[in-house]
Formats: sequence, structure tokens, C-alpha cells
Amino acid sequence: MTDTAASKPLVVVAACALIDGQGRVLISQRPEGKPLAGLWELPGGKLEDGETPEHALVRELEEELGIAIDTTDLRPLTFSSFSYPDFHLFMPIYACWRWLGKASAKEGQTLAWVDPVDLRDYAMPPADEPLKGLLPGLLRCLGEGAVCK
Repeated sequence: MTDTAASKPLVVVAACALIDGQGRVLISQRPEGKPLAGLWELPGGKLEDGETPEHALVRELEEELGIAIDTTDLRPLTFSSFSYPDFHLFMPIYACWRWLGKASAKEGQTLAWVDPVDLRDYAMPPADEPLKGLLPGLLRCLGEGAVCK
């Protein structure tokens, strides 16, 4: 079996599950004019040359949402690896419970705070679809200082 993904460009995008005091996750709807417009996703974005996923999230969350986070408040959560027709996406996903400022839409996107279980009610890009089933358990297990057994 031939792996066609090996011949595609690799795109690395970091994403963050921001969790508020009620255990809800922030998702944003991709605005019109962007690829996959209308679909919901975790905030984040592409890594720039020489940038770590954590530093990309600090930059992207400030640009997209107007919030400040510290890299030490990002906890590795999971990842997604998905082959789109023109590129292969690798997406490390982090969780964060602490930030400065109030998240607001800075790029014309719609925002929603949702219970992780309710993610199933939102249409997401193909690379994000598996997160609907994974995030509720991972977030419950990880929690702020929680220990999963």
C-alpha cells in the first residue's frame, strides 16, 4: 500500500483547549472567506519558522482572542494527524486554564463556550472531528491539578 501523505507538504498547526471556570471549552467558527468557513475549531494557528507550538499559541491567542497566556500554563493534551488533499496536517493540542484578559473575537470569527460533551453538536474540520470524542475524557482526567487513575 502506497502512502501518498509522504509526498505532501507537512503543515504544523498548534491548537488550544481554553477551559473556563465552569469547565467549558472555547471554540471559534471559521469566518467566511477562509478555507473550511463555517466549521468550528479550537483556537490556534500555524507555526512560523523557528517557532515552537507553545510560542505559536501565545502569539495566535493574543492575535485571535486578545488574551495573554504564559507557556508554562499550557499542558500537552493530545494531537491530530490528518491528510487533506493538498497537505498533511499535524496538530499538537494543549489545554489551558489560566490567561489574562477576556477572550473576544479579533478576526471576525464567532466564539462559543461549550461543554466538552456538547462538541458533538458542532461541525468541525475533518482533522478536528476525532477530538469530539476524546476531549471530554481527557479534560476530565487532566483537570486543573487532577490526577487520572
